[in-house]
Amino acid sequence: MNYIFYFLIVISIVFGIINGRTQEVVNAILEGADVSVKIALSLIGIMAFWLGIMRIAEKSGIVQFIAKLIKPVTKWLFKDIPEESPAIGNIALSVSANALGLTNAATPIGLRVMKELQEENKDKEKASDAMCMFLGMNTAGFQLIPATVIAILVAVGSKHPTEIIVPTLIVTSIAFVSAIVFAKIFQLCWNKKNKKEVEDD
Repeated sequence: MNYIFYFLIVISIVFGIINGRTQEVVNAILEGADVSVKIALSLIGIMAFWLGIMRIAEKSGIVQFIAKLIKPVTKWLFKDIPEESPAIGNIALSVSANALGLTNAATPIGLRVMKELQEENKDKEKASDAMCMFLGMNTAGFQLIPATVIAILVAVGSKHPTEIIVPTLIVTSIAFVSAIVFAKIFQLCWNKKNKKEVEDD
């Protein structure tokens, strides 16, 4: 990704020089840098608020309560994880963070989940079914309220920042369900293949 951005910047500068619009390119760079700083600062408040809410939910036991509510679902999705594993609660926390649009908050939680799943993993050299399933779910990023996107739209002066909610909900729901379905399909195919190889041996 860094190489792509570097390439785009270099190409922009080169074409600006060729077309005699170097000053406009420089002005665009400075204006872009100014806007990015303003957007980043505007996100501090909303990110701090939602991260605080998530920490309160974690400390007050709400996360554990959510984990119990979705226990039948997680038990079906993550058959290899013991019921008492802390990964179950953290999976609930990660899904909750994504649902609120806090992708930055969901990332460290997701890393914690993967670490815990790796501890439960019998084959340390390969990703387990649970790890693949969680990766698909976390990457799909189901969102009820895209808080970060709304905050960015507000920062750049959008008149209707909440209009993004319904389209985001539809798209992320489809992506989320698709990730689960494909992960299950690949799990069945892979396990069937491994079982056949064992029988052949």
